[in-house]
Amino acid sequence: MTAFISPFQEDRDLVRSLMADGEFIEVYVKCSLEECERRDVKGLYEKARAGEIGQFTGISSPYEEPVAPELVIESGKLSVEQSVHTVLDYLRQKGII
Repeated sequence: MTAFISPFQEDRDLVRSLMADGEFIEVYVKCSLEECERRDVKGLYEKARAGEIGQFTGISSPYEEPVAPELVIESGKLSVEQSVHTVLDYLRQKGII
């Protein structure tokens, strides 16, 4: 399991193509831009909006929402614990764990 900021569908498709069928499980941790900004303790979104950080995903660089992820976690609606349980339940249902 690994976590990447992968804002472009083309990149996600490339990684999927490198894996055997069923080995790549895309989990889209969905969060509104407003919520991302609210959670930003480092002030990166503010700096990006001020032009201090270039090519910042969601501000000066686009984010392409996944087309068909295996799992979507609505992080603005679920707690961290609920999100973890959702992922673990999915992995159990698929016989991965």
